[in-house]
Amino acid sequence: MRVVLAPMEGVLDHLMRELLTKVGGYDLCITEFIRVVDQVISDKAFLRYCPELNNANVYGSTTQAGTPVRVQLLGQHPTCMADNAAKVIELGSHGVDINFGCPSKMVNNNRGGAILLKDPENLYQIVSAIRKSVPEETIVSAKIRLGYEDKSLAVENAQAVEAAGANELTVHARTKVEGYRPPAHWEWIGKIKQSINIPVIANGDIFSLNDAIKCREVSGCQDIMVGRGALMMPNLAQVIKEQANVMPWSEVQKLLVNYTRCETYGDKSKYYPNRIKQWLKYLKLEYTEADTLFQEVRTLKTAQAIIDTLSCN
Repeated sequence: MRVVLAPMEGVLDHLMRELLTKVGGYDLCITEFIRVVDQVISDKAFLRYCPELNNANVYGSTTQAGTPVRVQLLGQHPTCMADNAAKVIELGSHGVDINFGCPSKMVNNNRGGAILLKDPENLYQIVSAIRKSVPEETIVSAKIRLGYEDKSLAVENAQAVEAAGANELTVHARTKVEGYRPPAHWEWIGKIKQSINIPVIANGDIFSLNDAIKCREVSGCQDIMVGRGALMMPNLAQVIKEQANVMPWSEVQKLLVNYTRCETYGDKSKYYPNRIKQWLKYLKLEYTEADTLFQEVRTLKTAQAIIDTLSCN
């Protein structure tokens, strides 16, 4: 089985990918989506979202720990998406992923993400254009939800992605309207899996070993993708794959201190406080100590004040 680290805009950036893949257990990372509008994105912009392209080798881009990293594109125009897919493969991405699942209202209002699930033909055209623009051996993957307002097109959308030439499909087990409200409908992933022949990766509400076991049983998928669960439990992949013990709080504290290298984003004093508080909000769902720490740092404004507090705990 594979455990894939999900893209989460504004949370699972390259710094977090580096930390979590060093912990171990992850087989693949997908970047935060890169918005494609009407032109080819610059090398500089691609490298800002995916610095791992600097580590690209014959097998593609990787984290420092050696975990493959795949760039995700989001957009609605087949030709422009294809041109950018070709560019990112030239830069060394380990394949290209297509975002058809983002539930953001702003993204959907601009005809990106989950709203495209209303039109299977548009999905087909985008995937097909990308497939034709990259070398035959390139992995082209896509991520969808079960639909926009309902699940009536779930199977048809998956079949369109496969027919267009995608190599694999990740399915988040909710519609756009359902957002992240429980439950995740893993049984619908099973329906999709039975309707297509490419590998399917199950995603949604996988926060523990028991969740992973149940998801795999219900969906029939061997591979899973985790996002929020990885932020709640940094060694979730090891817990799932090796039945390891949950990482102790003392080790989590070390990760929090290490999460200070924000040079790519310029002024650490503006970037780091927001990100560390955001991470603590996830960690406190698993660790009571994280809730206590969050209360201590939530009013602090500077990176150094937060780092000093972390170092003293």
